Amino acid sequence: MPPPSPRRLRALSPAMQARLDLLRRWSTQLDSVFEIPGLGIRFGWDPILGLLPGLGDMVTPLYSIAIVVTGMQLGIPRVVQLRMLLNVILDAVVGAVPIVGDAFDVAWKANDWNMRLLERHAWEERPPSRGDWLFVIAIAAVMLAVIAIPLVTLWFLVRWIAGPGA
Repeated sequence: MPPPSPRRLRALSPAMQARLDLLRRWSTQLDSVFEIPGLGIRFGWDPILGLLPGLGDMVTPLYSIAIVVTGMQLGIPRVVQLRMLLNVILDAVVGAVPIVGDAFDVAWKANDWNMRLLERHAWEERPPSRGDWLFVIAIAAVMLAVIAIPLVTLWFLVRWIAGPGA
């Protein structure tokens, strides 16, 4: 196995550094600004805004997309960009379910996770990790299952209704 390639440091423009600082502050506000005393559970405005029908579930994905777009502009590895996008999609889809989605938003901190991914790759040109690939593959497998299960069920249901020999 060849040795890992050396990481090259990249200089960020003052404007990009300021954008990362702003995104980090907003990420903290949305995902982890508050703490439940004694439990150590952190949450932010995301699950609180999610209680407002329609509005809350529209605001936070827009912010999340800003993190992904910044990653694209910095040229971080595509599989890391895909992982970030899947974090956003999962957060938006499950977050849209009333009550369950709000509880999910307390546990699934897509913005904080995406900021960590972005910052891991912002200054260093680093290849994607095995965890990045595993996450993307696992989410893709789950998405395929979500699509396939209803189709297979429908196929069996049609055959059952049609009866034997049809």
